[in-house]
Amino acid sequence: MVTDASKSWTARILTLFPEMFPGPLGQSLAGKALEKGIWRLETMQIRDFARDKHRTVDDTPFGGGAGMVMRPDVVDAALAAATADGLKPAIYLTPRGQLLGQGLVEELAAGPGVVVLCGRYEGLDERVIEARGLIEVSLGDFVLSGGEPAALALIDACVRLLPGVMGAEATLDEESFENGLLEYPHYTRPAVWNERPVPEILMSGHHEKIKAWRQVQAEEATRLRRPDLWDAYRKRGTQGDR
Repeated sequence: MVTDASKSWTARILTLFPEMFPGPLGQSLAGKALEKGIWRLETMQIRDFARDKHRTVDDTPFGGGAGMVMRPDVVDAALAAATADGLKPAIYLTPRGQLLGQGLVEELAAGPGVVVLCGRYEGLDERVIEARGLIEVSLGDFVLSGGEPAALALIDACVRLLPGVMGAEATLDEESFENGLLEYPHYTRPAVWNERPVPEILMSGHHEKIKAWRQVQAEEATRLRRPDLWDAYRKRGTQGDR
């Protein structure tokens, strides 16, 4: 069902399995924000746009091959309805898309919302992707049974950035991928657990030293675990010194 998307951030999902939503998005912070109206979740059943009595949404691929392909006429009609009020961008979740990163998440969260097309079968007819200018996005180098789990992850990542969703806004500034680094390690009570003590600096009460320690830890974690991020971080630092 499409409603007025002008009042809050809107996630509009085109799917063959609308019953998969809200799923985990109806729980915890995202669920509370949904109840408060901070964001809206709308699902559209793609089969509703099929033209035959069997509500067919797929067909065999030209050129042969295994599996089925989502029909362009059906999906295009669904996209036309989903974007009729101007909500954009329209994203197609597919393993061949650009890797979802925090930068794209922040961009989407800053806008009015997003239309998300959840693919199934072997994928979507290429002509719809081209005609509609769909943004192809992937969660990583692996294949899911459909786009719905990826849609849940994408929307959750966006919703938590919306004003009023997180209890402490400052926590967003210190998370992984902010400033190009992974997050530093965390500790809580007890101070000694299984003969493993909390680093003394964290109990010193010296905020500047703690901040410096966390920066070093974040840099070291990024260097060891994500060399790609580390190289990009160092490159930005070098450019900033010029």
